[in-house]
Amino acid sequence: MRIFQVETTLVATARISKLENRRLLVVREKSGSRSVAVDPVGCKEGDWVIAVGSSAAKDAAGHKDYPSDLTIVGIIDYWEAEAQGGAS
Repeated sequence: MRIFQVETTLVATARISKLENRRLLVVREKSGSRSVAVDPVGCKEGDWVIAVGSSAAKDAAGHKDYPSDLTIVGIIDYWEAEAQGGAS
């Protein structure tokens, strides 16, 4: 699992049918690198989230054949400031 901050919604109307109608988000790691994640939990911009990758991402998105390599599995309500390393 890794921690990301949600930046914005990714709009991609032309996509393969296996992606279904799942919401896609642009997320950023503390290092600044961006990724696209599937959002089955209902995140909003600015939320800090926990995401899983690899086969766990497929399972978290709904089924083993789902074409995701990053899926959000939870919204962080609180964490210690020291653990954040200055992020808010």
